[in-house]
Order: sequence, then C-alpha cells, then structure tokens
Amino acid sequence: MSNHLRTALQLAAEGLPVLPLRKGKVPFANCPACLYTSCGGRPHMKTPGPCTCPAPCHGWAAATTDTRVISSPAWASAWQGAAAIAYHPGGAGLTVVDCDNADAIAWARETLPATRTVPTTRGEHWLYRGTMPSANGVRPGADIKSTMAYARWLGSGTGTLVALPDVVRALTAAKPAAPVPVRVPAPARSGECRHRTPAYLERGIAMAVQRITETSSGVHTAVYRTFLAVLSTHGRCGCLTEDHIARLFTAAQAKGETARHCTDAWTNARTTLGL
Repeated sequence: MSNHLRTALQLAAEGLPVLPLRKGKVPFANCPACLYTSCGGRPHMKTPGPCTCPAPCHGWAAATTDTRVISSPAWASAWQGAAAIAYHPGGAGLTVVDCDNADAIAWARETLPATRTVPTTRGEHWLYRGTMPSANGVRPGADIKSTMAYARWLGSGTGTLVALPDVVRALTAAKPAAPVPVRVPAPARSGECRHRTPAYLERGIAMAVQRITETSSGVHTAVYRTFLAVLSTHGRCGCLTEDHIARLFTAAQAKGETARHCTDAWTNARTTLGL
C-alpha cells in the first residue's frame, strides 16, 4: 500500500472525501468511457448525470469517503502514479481560502477572522466551517475552494476552525456572472495539416477545455500552458478557428481568468512559438 493510499484511507475514515492527484497537482484524466463527460457526469456535479464508472473520473466529483472505492482495483493504478492527495472541501462542509503568495497572506491576516491554517508551497490555506460557491481570482493571489472544487491535502494545519464569515462570502459577489466574449484571430496556415480527421482536432480542443476546467490552483499558469500546448499542436496548419479559441477563452474565464489575461496568455504563447 502506498503512503498516499494509506493517508487517503485515514482521511476518508474521518469523513474527508478524497481523490488522487497526478504530477502537476491535477486529477487523473477521464477514462475513455467518460471522456468529454459523455457518460453524463457524476450525480453530484453541476449537471447531474448517470456515471457509474468505478475509476476516479471527473476530477473533484470523484472524491469519496467510501474506503472500498478508494482501495478498489479501479483506483489502484491512479494511486500507484499519484503525486499527491486532494480532497473536496464542500463535501466535508468546508471552505478553503487559498492564499497563494505573501501579499495574499498579509491581506488575509488583516481582513479575515483567525481560523485553522495550513502552510502550502507558496502560501497558506485558510479553512472555515461552512460551504459556498468556489471561485478563482477573488482578489490578487486568492482563490475560494469549496463546492465544485478540490484542494490538496497538505496536513491538518494549526488553529481553531471557525464558521465561514460573511467577509469571505462577499469575495465572490463582484465576480462576473458570464464570460466576456472575445474574438482572437486564428493563426495563419504555415504548414501541412497533420490532423487526418476533424475528430482529432475536436478531441484536442475538448481535452484542453477539460484541462482548464479541472484546474484547481495556479490558474494563470495552467491556462498559459494549455494555450501553449494547443498552439504547438494545432497552431500552424490552419485548422484552428476563432470558435475553437473562443471555447478555450470561455473555459478559462469560467475558472476566474479575465478576458485581458486570456488574451495576454494567448499572445504570449504565440510569441513563444513564433506564430
């Protein structure tokens, strides 16, 4: 039994819904039957569905406290390749304020009620008892992880857990309700097309959207890297259209990126690749 699996079973027994994370701190990709959520999704996702897949598909929605599922053969390969453990805060009745840098921590200490905190690689997780909608970029360096999100398990932390305050709930009030439409010109054709069927391109775009959607932390970096990957594969043959780009931008904005940041990330990715 791996250390990650052993810890996950202990956490689940204490009521914390858990799932494995692969390298890069992201969930394992969906199995072929669940690709693009064609199975309908997990019953507790935003759009309820009939997914009965035994594998840890659908990111945060796969998190569970069922130790039989966690230690099942269907999850075994994921635990063997796991780089970390994640948990679903909302499923445990919690909200995490993810402070990703020193400035965000300073703001939290000045603004938020003291509660249990957990050190992270670059900052701190501030945990509160209660749930709310998750949102990225609620202020510079700060994300909210609660319902429909996952957070890395980095230990129990220190301090007394207190109730979710209104000041945290108010952080999502000013976020836009819908993405801002952005039209970016597609790269000009400059090479032979390697995509033998339209399905190849569609699969690549869908996987890129899924990668952005399942990102839980470091959204700016994840969006840029996803754009870079899409352009490196599809940016020179003329197959990439404005509609494809708009789908990527919409997914990024749904994770908290602004239209300007999307445009900047796209431009930087093109510059890096010389497009």
